[in-house]
Amino acid sequence: MRLLQGNEAVALAAVKAGCTFYAGYPITPASEIMEWMARLLPKGGGVFLQMEDEIAAIAASIGAAWGGAKAMTATSGPGFSLMQENLGYAAMTETPLVVVDSQRAGPSTGLPTLPSQGDVMQAMWGSHGDQPRIVLTASGVLDAYRMTVEAFNLSERYRLPVVLLLDAVTSHMRENVELPEDLEVVPRSQPPNPQGFQPFGGPEFLPLGEGGRFVVSGLAHDETGKVRATDGGALERLLKNKLARLEQDREKITHYRARYLENARTLILAYGITARAALAAVEHLRAEGYPVGFLELLTLWPFPDHLIGPLAGRVGEILVPELNLGQLAWRVRAAAGKTPVRSLGRADGMLFTPEEIATEFKRGEMREVGHA
Repeated sequence: MRLLQGNEAVALAAVKAGCTFYAGYPITPASEIMEWMARLLPKGGGVFLQMEDEIAAIAASIGAAWGGAKAMTATSGPGFSLMQENLGYAAMTETPLVVVDSQRAGPSTGLPTLPSQGDVMQAMWGSHGDQPRIVLTASGVLDAYRMTVEAFNLSERYRLPVVLLLDAVTSHMRENVELPEDLEVVPRSQPPNPQGFQPFGGPEFLPLGEGGRFVVSGLAHDETGKVRATDGGALERLLKNKLARLEQDREKITHYRARYLENARTLILAYGITARAALAAVEHLRAEGYPVGFLELLTLWPFPDHLIGPLAGRVGEILVPELNLGQLAWRVRAAAGKTPVRSLGRADGMLFTPEEIATEFKRGEMREVGHA
């Protein structure tokens, strides 16, 4: 059992997952990840770089990945915005990469020391164009550890950037945790024969200088890496191939926690730090006799329609509390069909209390009674 800060758990998990390169720039509330990586990586022969800004940090991390390292960077909202162009480049070049975003209230410089879940839409869609990306989240220190390892594993399996969304509270909170020793660590998959290797479109990854000859470019290209800047078919084929693999494995990628779903008439769906208050609210409401269920999403993208759709068909309403003004609720509505989805949002840098979530639920119950 260890008393760990969330950001420290991320750094320990990155090393556990095989990360050997970190480039970053200090920013509240993610800076401790950088500080811990500066301590941990050199001890194991890894490389730590403090860069001049977040654009350089993600660029260096992409370069390190193509040099053969498992690479990570971390930031908060303003820095995450700066990284979007290179996140698109990582998607185009099928680069395994982990980006941790510890969210703070915005936009712009916003509230640097206060928590938020306001980067959800940016995490899913921030860069331009159709692109494969996975977005994970965490609601505690042990989650931060487990989901960091999972982020590296998914980035290796699917050769794409994986975003882990934390927030100022999850990053800075301390909890007594027992770190699991048996977590799977996915190694980098290299082709058995570099000669004639097609570097794009498959799970195998050949670092530059390891025997193959090919071009890595942000321009559209085919499976061999040959630039096809005017060949839309080549680009679409690679994108569809990558997205189809994510769709095929959607259930494997989807991590979640569920409680009290058997007889639930209302579902409270939450993620990240808000899930802790939401679960406490559900416990209180059930003690009062309300048939309420709880669902915590640990995978936000690809969105788990296969999970939400059937659940929505079994309940009368879904309530989505989140520390923004409804950034995930819209996607829940798309998956829920005719089932009403109610958004409970705030963007003032404060956390929800269980009482606030329970009160909003009861308001909905009163409206239903009044309507009836």
